[in-house]
Amino acid sequence: MTMSPAARQYTASSIQVLEGLKAVRKRPGMYIGDTAARGLHHLVYEVVDNSVDEAIGGYCTAIYVTINTDESISVEDNGRGIPTDPHPSNGRPASEVVLTTLHAGGKFDNAAYKVSGGLHGVGVSVVNALSEWLVITICRNGESRTQRFERGIPVTDLSDAIPTEKNGTLVHFMADREIFEDVKYSPDVLGARLRELAFLNPGLSITLEDKREQKIKEYRYDGGMKSFIEYLNRGKTVLFSEPITISGEKDGTSVDLGLQYNDGYLERVFGFANLIHTIEGGTHVSGLRTALTRGVNEAARREKYLKEKDDNLTGDDLKEGLTCVVSVKLANPQFEGQTKTKLGNSDVKGIVDSIVYEGLLSWFEDNPQVVKSVVEKAIKARQAREAAKRARELVRKSAMSGMSLPGKLADCSSKSPENSEVYIVEGDSAGGSAKQGRDRTFQAILPLRGKILNVEKARLDKVLANQEIRTMIQTFGAGVGDDFDPAKLRYHKIIIMTDADVDGAHISTLLLTFFYRYMPAIIEKGYLYLAQPPLYRVQKGKTVTYCYSEKELRGILDGASDASKISVQRYKGLGEMNPDQLWETTMDPQNRVLKRVEIDDIMEIDEYFSILMGDKVEPRREFIAAHAHEVRNLDV
Repeated sequence: MTMSPAARQYTASSIQVLEGLKAVRKRPGMYIGDTAARGLHHLVYEVVDNSVDEAIGGYCTAIYVTINTDESISVEDNGRGIPTDPHPSNGRPASEVVLTTLHAGGKFDNAAYKVSGGLHGVGVSVVNALSEWLVITICRNGESRTQRFERGIPVTDLSDAIPTEKNGTLVHFMADREIFEDVKYSPDVLGARLRELAFLNPGLSITLEDKREQKIKEYRYDGGMKSFIEYLNRGKTVLFSEPITISGEKDGTSVDLGLQYNDGYLERVFGFANLIHTIEGGTHVSGLRTALTRGVNEAARREKYLKEKDDNLTGDDLKEGLTCVVSVKLANPQFEGQTKTKLGNSDVKGIVDSIVYEGLLSWFEDNPQVVKSVVEKAIKARQAREAAKRARELVRKSAMSGMSLPGKLADCSSKSPENSEVYIVEGDSAGGSAKQGRDRTFQAILPLRGKILNVEKARLDKVLANQEIRTMIQTFGAGVGDDFDPAKLRYHKIIIMTDADVDGAHISTLLLTFFYRYMPAIIEKGYLYLAQPPLYRVQKGKTVTYCYSEKELRGILDGASDASKISVQRYKGLGEMNPDQLWETTMDPQNRVLKRVEIDDIMEIDEYFSILMGDKVEPRREFIAAHAHEVRNLDV
């Protein structure tokens, strides 16, 4: 290979050193995950976590988060306020050092903070680096001081002191539009995180104000872990009325646990380390699972619910219907990555195992009926799991028999998953149009008949007995549930294409529920999409325009000199389009609009599926009432 003269000149001068916060702006994804909605909201979490650290230390009782009308964010607490005295390293105010220097903070030696989520020391400095501007106001020792930064650089000195009776820190920032794809905050996403923090800090008041919608919500739960579990199970029928709560401390690590079983078929376990939601689990979750298995088996044999000849229950047997939150606080957490998704401290597993095991035995001794309910649930789950195993084997055998692809699938000629996509289409009529309109090279069409099973209300063996679900599993070729292997997936774009009406929305929701519960890796890897067919066909003379929203239609009508000469057709179904129109509007990569399905907050998503697809009507009614004002194009 021939190298250019410039490429040959690899010397010391080729080595770039990014000073200060330049590294953050150059590679923001390394610090906040991405520059889409998830990373944008992560900025708020980093600032709030600092305030919560004050609360953990006993110095803060109230946090106030505001989404301002200009999409800037304010986070204010009544803690001690960041120190403003000169830092010994450079003589600059300590608050300025914290905001402009990576790995600067008061959380490294456990002196100022015994426990903290932000031990990397990069949180608030990263927020500063990724903001168009940031203004910090510090109230401390009867004095208020302010300083302004722009893209991480101080543009003013710390102001002179103004007398005040307040204590605390106010951070007001505007996320940088040069960095983020879209600066628009979701009060639901923020609220879900703030609610978690309020549950995990009994007595702490966290208020979220959305000035765009003139809405205020306070999160405060004096019941702590008990309230948390009751909230998570509010749409479920529980097996025992009082959640199991366990607290303990060992070797400087404190453990808090809430646990309750419901009559559902899915497991929901949420782990927190220093109040950070560890969505990938870690050693604290592993310790919980070990303790639960040991504790239930020992109590079951003590109470004779398991006979001598009976096999011990396994961890898999005890998953069904479990709702659990485990929270640990420790001095030096070892997170895997800056975004803190998994706890790695090896000693934590044993500590959690010991505290939870002893707590469960004590609880079960006082409540033997609880043990009976859990064991009966676990035995039924084992039987269902064995039935599901047999059903999976049938699916697997059919895939290996030479009849791996269902007859209704119109496959593409490409054998490269990276270049292949499959449309899941509602009904044979739309499926026929899609088959005729597609590009056979890379587009496969899978029509489904009717609505698939609501998997939120069914065990895996019943799920696998559903013909439409089995058809999808065979089509994708990667298995299902614990056996799912994304490396075997035949398509890297799976596109749900349904009618733009109530039935279409319901089918989409059923499919999303299935993917989230049994093939979550498809969502995590960004392979799942929702097609956006046009809502309107607008014709003026021989000119035809397709509109995908009310806003687009309104823009055309308002800009027309004579709206009466414009013909508007409202599409309610894909079957109303001929193959050419379907290709042009919804399937042509050059023109189509696809929405990638993403998970911003696992707990929030889990809650939504439980509410919308679960057994209880009342939570669903409350959800509909709360969000009714957001409905557009209601099909009645």
